[in-house]
Amino acid sequence: MNGQRLSALRKQFRAEAARRGIDPRDVDLLLADAVGRPVSFVVAHGELEIDAAPLLAKLERRYAGEPLQYIRGRADFYGREFFVDERVLIPRPETELLVEAALKLAPRGARVIDVGSGSGAIAISIERERPDMRVLAVDVSIAALAVTAANRDRHGAHVHLAASDLLSGVDGRFDLILSNPPYIPAAQIESLQIEVRGHEPLAALTPGAGGIEIIERLFEESRAQLAPGGRLVMEIGFGQEALVRQLAESHGHAVETVIPDLAGIPRTVVSSPHVDQ
Repeated sequence: MNGQRLSALRKQFRAEAARRGIDPRDVDLLLADAVGRPVSFVVAHGELEIDAAPLLAKLERRYAGEPLQYIRGRADFYGREFFVDERVLIPRPETELLVEAALKLAPRGARVIDVGSGSGAIAISIERERPDMRVLAVDVSIAALAVTAANRDRHGAHVHLAASDLLSGVDGRFDLILSNPPYIPAAQIESLQIEVRGHEPLAALTPGAGGIEIIERLFEESRAQLAPGGRLVMEIGFGQEALVRQLAESHGHAVETVIPDLAGIPRTVVSSPHVDQ
């Protein structure tokens, strides 16, 4: 398959992708990666000849259900590109709501912690947008922290890292405690797309049977580590708002606001401990 024209490869593989239920644009992105140029170049220079073998190997991975972001080794989030692999959850667009909320809520010089940092997309995005903030990223997974560190160095971010099971290994108080915790009930994992259930880290997807186990722990643990006026900002799953409000109240928190995503799903919860706690 050496020396085939881009136009012919694009036509052939886009048709095959569509037949297999894969977005044909994935082919365009992998072709662009193969020539080291943007998709517009691929479309405009169909006469260029390339070795198709490396592309075909990546397409076979995509056909098998591996997420495009892992194949390419990167994902876009809040205007930046982050390295990702199967050690971490792929950052989603709806999680950008959490970043936006944090940037609005944080006072100047705020001390912020991102609990369950994964790729580091949340912590790094916040620090790069607001270098005045002191940001700590923690994760129970050392492997995930290695990815956070790689992205921190890639973006020149001044984010501190620590291994911690939620807040148990952290001292001090914070103006903002942020988290995109695992929140999918265990029984629902098998119903997810193969890209998710077959490749993304299970511990980043589900905390257990109820889906709210980590959320409940964050409500409980955060009370002692929020500074006066501090807030806990978390992402939640579909259909969880009512239960999360109940959990907040039972653990001494008041929900200030719930921010919906673009689909209208309640997605980001902002809460703070009751002043008498």
